[in-house]
Amino acid sequence: MQDTPDKWPFRWDLLLRYRYIETIALWEGRLTTRHLCDTFGIGRQQASKDINNYNREVGPGNLEYDKYLKGYKPTPAFQPRVTRGLADEYLHLVARNNELMNMFESLALGTRNVEVLLQPVRDVKPETLRPILLAARQQRRLDCDYVSLNHPDREGRIIVPHTLVYTGLRWHVRAWCEKNQEYRDFVLSRFRDVPEIMDESPHGVEGDSDWNSRVTIRITPHPGLTAEQKEVIEVDFGMQDGALTIDTRGRLVPYALKLLRVDPHDERAEPMAQQIVVANREELRPWLFG
Repeated sequence: MQDTPDKWPFRWDLLLRYRYIETIALWEGRLTTRHLCDTFGIGRQQASKDINNYNREVGPGNLEYDKYLKGYKPTPAFQPRVTRGLADEYLHLVARNNELMNMFESLALGTRNVEVLLQPVRDVKPETLRPILLAARQQRRLDCDYVSLNHPDREGRIIVPHTLVYTGLRWHVRAWCEKNQEYRDFVLSRFRDVPEIMDESPHGVEGDSDWNSRVTIRITPHPGLTAEQKEVIEVDFGMQDGALTIDTRGRLVPYALKLLRVDPHDERAEPMAQQIVVANREELRPWLFG
């Protein structure tokens, strides 16, 4: 990013839209006025004006209109101006999609007394993420190079991605793996080079039984805590009737527990070290790693 946002002479709502324009164009490879209309609740004329203003005042030479795409795409000379050009900016935008409401101007955002601890960035190049997104949307096979701890050298894989997943710690893509003949999770930061989009595949999200199975996790205070301590934990986690229930996909159970810092395999954990436990461990056993 060439300049920090506070150096730009734009209103907050305009800056949000310019950041949105830059993010969508860079990571999806196609921006239309419809993107702005649906997200910010503005008319097509205003959306077109915003894009033109971005091209003229914010990022000259960054976008060009493609008549075949019927939208704007990033030019080879694209340089982020109001974003950092990181995959996390797009991926977190996707994760917070439900929060994008037409109320930005009414929010009083004060940051002087707020400190946010940021996680290390696991960066992904735009040219790597774009074909993964397109393949997921069109249920197409993807020829890619992938590394893992078991295979640190590049290994060619053909996968059929269907869903991007943010676990609270990192992003991965759920996909059919032709090598292993099963659905697996692939960490986005472990893809190498530019994946090649191939033909369509019959292995879509409908065939992923682990993904489509719904599971309820039941969390309770550690039984070794006193009644008073249990009450503290119940309030902390917003428990009802002494338990917190989390409805999720079967495949996401281990990630949900990891986010809660609960080890379902450690039945002897000290109460003060692990203040909450999984009450329905046996029900969840088929979904646990290891």
